[in-house]
Amino acid sequence: TGEQLTVNDMLKGIAVASANDGCVAMAEHLAGSESAFVDMMNEKAKEIGATNTHFVNCHGLHDDDHYTTAYDLYLIIKEFSKHDLAYVIDSLDTYDFTYTDADGNEQVVTIEPTNEFLTGEVNFPDGYSIGSWKTGTTEEALNCLIMELKNDSTGEEYIALVAGADGKEALYSAMTELINKAK
Repeated sequence: TGEQLTVNDMLKGIAVASANDGCVAMAEHLAGSESAFVDMMNEKAKEIGATNTHFVNCHGLHDDDHYTTAYDLYLIIKEFSKHDLAYVIDSLDTYDFTYTDADGNEQVVTIEPTNEFLTGEVNFPDGYSIGSWKTGTTEEALNCLIMELKNDSTGEEYIALVAGADGKEALYSAMTELINKAK
């Protein structure tokens, strides 16, 4: 309460570091309430053909009535990827998140992406470039990653999705295997 930041910084915090509190604050700012924003999310999902998706909250934490499918995630990331800002945000390997605290003092926190290919914790397969992406982790869904990638030599674009991986090692191993099969 009382902190101030730009919409740009909030978007980067949400996309780069999965700032769930930022999702709620942004939803309230844009739609007046989280539930009103979730209604907008569900309408947009229907508009793009993601008819097997139902959002209950704006951040993706578990709720039994919050669901999607692999195909709908594909549609959602394709829609997200239409925006140039998606590539700016998703290419960041760190970001200096700046805000003003409740006492009026400027604070800077360096955030890192949740995508371990970008942090260098996991080697990304040669010959490809990362486009837009999103990770997700909950106890119920386990570790998930959807990525848009481009073959550097052919220009072919792919969407790769791994869901339900039991741990980060399994997630990145499966994603690397999918990328290598595209070669």
